[in-house]
Amino acid sequence: MQLAQANAEARILERKFDIVVIVSMFFAFVGGYHIHQMLLAGDWSFWTDWKDRMWWPVVAPIADIAFPAAVQSILWTKFKMPIGATFCTVGLFFGQWMNRYWNFWGWGTYPLNFVFPETLIPQAVVLDGVLMISNNFVVTALVGGELWGWLFYPTNWPMIAPYHVPVEYYGQLMSMADLIQYEYIRTSTPEYIRMVETGTMRSFAGGVLGVSAFFSGFVSACMYFLWWFFGKFFGSTKFVRHSTV
Repeated sequence: MQLAQANAEARILERKFDIVVIVSMFFAFVGGYHIHQMLLAGDWSFWTDWKDRMWWPVVAPIADIAFPAAVQSILWTKFKMPIGATFCTVGLFFGQWMNRYWNFWGWGTYPLNFVFPETLIPQAVVLDGVLMISNNFVVTALVGGELWGWLFYPTNWPMIAPYHVPVEYYGQLMSMADLIQYEYIRTSTPEYIRMVETGTMRSFAGGVLGVSAFFSGFVSACMYFLWWFFGKFFGSTKFVRHSTV
């Protein structure tokens, strides 16, 4: 009787320990992915007026496909679970909103419609779907990686469209996002390093969005290959042979 009671208490303690480990690992993973995204995408993700047609569709998808590719490699090869990309992007979305709400709005008093993050969940569902249907990481990289870059701007357009409306302010023509930027000054971001709608890609038939989307898809496919092997390497188990004594 005492042994059965001890076993039951041990199982309860084991479940509690597993929950603590899983929750801790989730927050550690979300923090790592969020830091990776902030360091590489940075201001293009932070501010509405940085969400342009040239750099934002290039920088953000290329930076954000890294973790989904690595996690897909582990979950698919080890467990046949086609949820790696969706799991990553949902976790990133959770971490981003916590950051924007507590830091940008709570501490910095920036309005949430000026600092809302982009969404990657539709692209992640497509990436997981391609992997599940093809069962091949090469096809997923070539097809899913391209779609990851191509679908980024269209899936985010409903959120940013109201802030691209032109307005006139003291005789100057600007977008609604630029008007918000003038009202809420970012002292840590000097205007001379603001890379928005600048570059030479307009030489390609005038438009830049199509060029940005195709370039983003191509580089995202290459990044997928690289980070798939990173995930495969760090998710592999190595055994060391004991020497004969």
